[in-house]
Amino acid sequence: MRLLLTHRNLMAFLTAMIFLQSPGQPEPLFRDSYPDTLNRKRLTLMLVTEGALYAGSMTALYQAWYSDYPQSSFHWINDWDEWMQVDKLGHATTAAYIGRFGYEFYRWAGVKRKPAIWLGGSLGFVYLTTIEALDGFSAQWGASAGDFISNAAGTALFIGQQLGWDEQRLLMKWSYNPTEFAQYRPDQLGASFAERMLKDYNGQTYWLSGNIRSFLPEQARIPRWLNVAFGCGASGMLGAHTNPQEYNGVMLPGYTRYRQYYLSLDVDLTRIRTRSQVLSFLLHGFSFLKVPFPALEYNAEQGILFHWLFF
Repeated sequence: MRLLLTHRNLMAFLTAMIFLQSPGQPEPLFRDSYPDTLNRKRLTLMLVTEGALYAGSMTALYQAWYSDYPQSSFHWINDWDEWMQVDKLGHATTAAYIGRFGYEFYRWAGVKRKPAIWLGGSLGFVYLTTIEALDGFSAQWGASAGDFISNAAGTALFIGQQLGWDEQRLLMKWSYNPTEFAQYRPDQLGASFAERMLKDYNGQTYWLSGNIRSFLPEQARIPRWLNVAFGCGASGMLGAHTNPQEYNGVMLPGYTRYRQYYLSLDVDLTRIRTRSQVLSFLLHGFSFLKVPFPALEYNAEQGILFHWLFF
């Protein structure tokens, strides 16, 4: 999952462009109602900005990652066993998150509900699939069927819920805790804190966060923002497939690779009511982050653990 930060930066920039450049006094995204009719100025602005950012980002990605490596005929690779599938969870989370923003963009422009779901909700899949195609024509890498399936799964999670419930009751979320492993393999796991947040899969946890109130009768006396979250991660990984015995001539510790499973509470930031449209916009924008809460962990190495506060 080399591109997670790039996608988030792209969508954050696209959101800011639409929010700041709309004519007059624009209403921000993520509000309780949408225009009844198509707003052609907004739609044109959105499509032009979206297209420019798509073309610009793809050009930049090609120059930065592919232009210095030999090209090949299109080919697939099997990387399913890399990083104990933690990177695949990242792909699904990214696709779902971009799809949510895409849907809101189209609804903000006055596009009807179902077309907005299919068009906007598919943006993440389209964007990530283009990158898979670039990988597929690069001799250095190759298109990953596992990544493709994960991208489709994240997109399907968003579209399916929006079609069925007209809301997102189940959210994919991300959290990160620094680990001891990156110091041994800075080339693979990151040299700086920012790099480690993206590369050190030992510290990443991906969550499926379900809203409790949305599955109960309307009169249920439970906060509308309270979620229960199931998390998955892995630890002990110094390499994608296996752990090397040495790095740059230095012997490495003999870590055991194992998966981690979590149960915790969470907050659906999108369900917090506020009179401030700017605050509402920010809450939706950061809704991919798991809110720290106490958590239970299970792993095969240590059994059941309790964390007073886990992010």
